Amino acid sequence: MSSAKTDLYQELVLEHKRAPRNFGHLSAPTHQARGTNPSCGDDLSVELAISNGRLADIRFHGQGCAICMASASMMSEAVKGQDIAAAQTLQQHFRAVLTGEEDAESAPLGKLVSLAGVRGYPSRIKCALLGWHALMHAIASNAAVPEAPVSTQGDISP
Repeated sequence: MSSAKTDLYQELVLEHKRAPRNFGHLSAPTHQARGTNPSCGDDLSVELAISNGRLADIRFHGQGCAICMASASMMSEAVKGQDIAAAQTLQQHFRAVLTGEEDAESAPLGKLVSLAGVRGYPSRIKCALLGWHALMHAIASNAAVPEAPVSTQGDISP
């Protein structure tokens, strides 16, 4: 990647860390899940309002490193309003790019491509995927929101 492009991407990641989009709580989530990465301390919860097969609204909250928070922020923007299948497909592409199974330039990632450089730092891939991991667990939960968030502690390897 060129230096100008790298600088632009780094600024985008920092901007999403400084001012994360869709950060906070939903007043009435229909689905939620929590993701933690004990090795670095990242801890995020994702709350969804799913209606008619669409992610009508999404919020996330918690704490994490810049990559974790920026990824969750960009994820929330990318999937908000999308149907569940589109969110799942985007997650598959994003994960494939970070694990080197797919080329960043050909994957339909939009702004998320700014996180593609994480693949060069294997220990940080978990940081970038944590919000996505929680999102997929929240989508998969068919029951009403439990009183306590579902913990996805443990191995979240790519």
